[in-house]
Amino acid sequence: MTASNGATNGHINGHNGHTNGQRTDRRPLPCGIYAPTMTFFDPDTEDLDIPTIKKHAERLVRDGLVGLVTMGSNGEAVHCTREEKIAVTQATREALDAAGFAETPIIIGATEGSVRVTIDLCKQAKAAGADYALLLPPSYFRALMDEQAIYDYFVAIADESPLGLILYNYPGAVAGIDMDSDLLIKLAQHPNIVGTKFTCGNTGKLTRVALATDAKTPFAEGSGYMAFGGMCDFTVQTLTSGGSGIIAGGANVMPRMCVKVWNLYVEGKREEAIALQKVLSRGDWFLTKAAIAGTKQAIQSYFGYGGFPRRPLKRLEKAKVGIIEEGVKEVMEVEKGL
Repeated sequence: MTASNGATNGHINGHNGHTNGQRTDRRPLPCGIYAPTMTFFDPDTEDLDIPTIKKHAERLVRDGLVGLVTMGSNGEAVHCTREEKIAVTQATREALDAAGFAETPIIIGATEGSVRVTIDLCKQAKAAGADYALLLPPSYFRALMDEQAIYDYFVAIADESPLGLILYNYPGAVAGIDMDSDLLIKLAQHPNIVGTKFTCGNTGKLTRVALATDAKTPFAEGSGYMAFGGMCDFTVQTLTSGGSGIIAGGANVMPRMCVKVWNLYVEGKREEAIALQKVLSRGDWFLTKAAIAGTKQAIQSYFGYGGFPRRPLKRLEKAKVGIIEEGVKEVMEVEKGL
């Protein structure tokens, strides 16, 4: 969509990052790798499997992730009730605190249909231990969602939410709505909008937003605004574009590998990072193609837990399980050696 709100690509006043950074009730967002965590279910009843949810969260942070996202797309948020979203978030917070990771931030996928209900979920999530909310633009009434409606939606929520907001640009999940850099830059001027996740894969857009917001990077604190790549297969590209971190489904399966690519680049070992990025991208493609069921199956194959998605998502056939295991074999061999 084309912006019509007159935003410029000049640097935004850094008040938004610094204001949010001063909040004592909100854990800061470090640069690095985050995972949108899977939500695990009993294979027979499809009830939440809280012990596995906790075990998984602890494993990811022990393996180097700097933050977690509950109830994102990979977390099957659309398959869960609001009560379940809160339960998963609370269980994740409890697991991290008990394991000694009390400072690790939690982002909750809090997209709901209306401004009112989204604000309500943000308030409940704050009480459950979340620090930030990841929000898609509204899309159910797609024909009515022009740019002004989307802008007004985010600003209304930002005005009332106790959680800092991270905008989630994922056209495939919202009937093709693709927020452009002008709109994202304009929204970033709100003191409670603290970042964007670019699952669109558009590194040019990420570059423009990162520049205009003076985004935080591993090399500079900037304003504190966070420009997140949305997939681990462009980790190096995100860093080159001035990005702040990666929120990637693949980090559920190969967190150490994702962290290694990030760290190598940050340490100045660029050629090593690029070489390892190629291995990571090859393996991640098999997870991307197989989506949630495939990611859970890869966790099952290599870590002994994972299970299945909730219906109507299908369980994988045996042949596809073998394809995934073979497809991620190379990257998982590296993962095990890290």
